[in-house]
Amino acid sequence: MSTTTMLDAPNAADRSRSKRLKASTQAAHERLDTRIMAGQPFRDRERYGLFLRVQYLFHRAIDPLYLIPALQAVLPDLDGRRRLAAIRQDLADLEQGVPDPDAGSAFKDRIDLPTAFGWLYVAEGSNLGAAFLFKAAAALGLDAGFGARHLAGHPDGRAQHWREFTAALDALELEPEEDARVIAGAEAAFAHVRALVDATFTR
Repeated sequence: MSTTTMLDAPNAADRSRSKRLKASTQAAHERLDTRIMAGQPFRDRERYGLFLRVQYLFHRAIDPLYLIPALQAVLPDLDGRRRLAAIRQDLADLEQGVPDPDAGSAFKDRIDLPTAFGWLYVAEGSNLGAAFLFKAAAALGLDAGFGARHLAGHPDGRAQHWREFTAALDALELEPEEDARVIAGAEAAFAHVRALVDATFTR
């Protein structure tokens, strides 16, 4: 173990859950970002259409999470965080058909609260980081009113919207095993999106 690791280890437990989650999934997140950009999703509208398909399939997969009462109780604005309808409209703007709704399904059984938060962490994080993507879409003539609705920031601001989510995540009272399920849920979400990107951008 390096000296740096030894010095950092005592502080790891003091970090918030959201920061621990970010550190635990950083490698998976970076690999996914690299893979997406390798597909040149903003090269032209045709490539952007593939990106929209990935977005649709991911958000179609997680849409049931927004209906979980336990999640609604800790995130009162949960329904307003849904982006599936906006992505569907973006597809329509570009005259793209909606992908097979059965494809990309992520949940075969009921999902527990910690795991669900892990999946939502990936969805909410992608919204926070979409400012760069929104600018890239603008170069294709797309904006919040046409083709890039789902990339637009929240009226309250991306950072504020993200802070509200991480505050709810950090406030959860979880056992260590449940904390592990939050991380596992986020890792599964990153892997799910990676699989969608691989399947879509190799067409």
